[in-house]
Amino acid sequence: MPADTSQNLQYHGGPVMAGVVQVYAIFWEPMGAVSANYNSLLLRYFGDIGSSPLYQLNQEYPNASGAYSTGVTLAGSWLDSSPYPESPLLDSDIQNEVSRAQQVNGWQASLQTIFFVFTEQNEDICTDSTYSECASNSFCAYHNYFGTATIYAAMPYAASFNCNPGSSPNNDDADQTINVTSHEEMEAATDPELNAWIDANGQEIGDKCAWSFGPLDAQGGDVVWNGHEYIVQQEWDNSISGCDLGPVGG
Repeated sequence: MPADTSQNLQYHGGPVMAGVVQVYAIFWEPMGAVSANYNSLLLRYFGDIGSSPLYQLNQEYPNASGAYSTGVTLAGSWLDSSPYPESPLLDSDIQNEVSRAQQVNGWQASLQTIFFVFTEQNEDICTDSTYSECASNSFCAYHNYFGTATIYAAMPYAASFNCNPGSSPNNDDADQTINVTSHEEMEAATDPELNAWIDANGQEIGDKCAWSFGPLDAQGGDVVWNGHEYIVQQEWDNSISGCDLGPVGG
């Protein structure tokens, strides 16, 4: 029976993050309240994702010129111990933190650049002051953009909220955050300004396969990249009209 292609992602004309994406990791940790290997495991992940079979799925989702996201480079990281201006943090605070990181480090925004803002344990993030959509009641992470192509992702400390993938191959809270990081990274690559690759219901490549994992190995991972174990969700593959961890036959 042929696959139901009506469920596939459709192109809506917006940009994708074509070519090699430059990732900047911002660790906003006023108290340093993170697990022992949290930051280092996230940086390791960014070094591994770009060459992974999972990331190769992006070749199915080009821009109008046929260009797509081909890889990832960790372009820089910054540990910021500045206090949070309020709690819960709002999306405006996350955007301000991205701008501060750019100013301090001389980082530039572009359609090939994304800024991940990671916060510490138990720090809630809400989209606005109504507190109706927060890490504590609505989401595990999100990506968005502001200004002229400043693409960013807000990354709460997943282990403090209801965001557990069910195993921890590296025995560290970072495993939970890495899973949702992969979700946001794939979505940003294919839909950075929320007007490129989405389905008929407005879902992106990661939304359609959220909390769907591959078979676990003995260590609790469902992928091994460059000899490193991770548990990451599957992503939508238009070629099979379903979820997987890399192109079929690739």
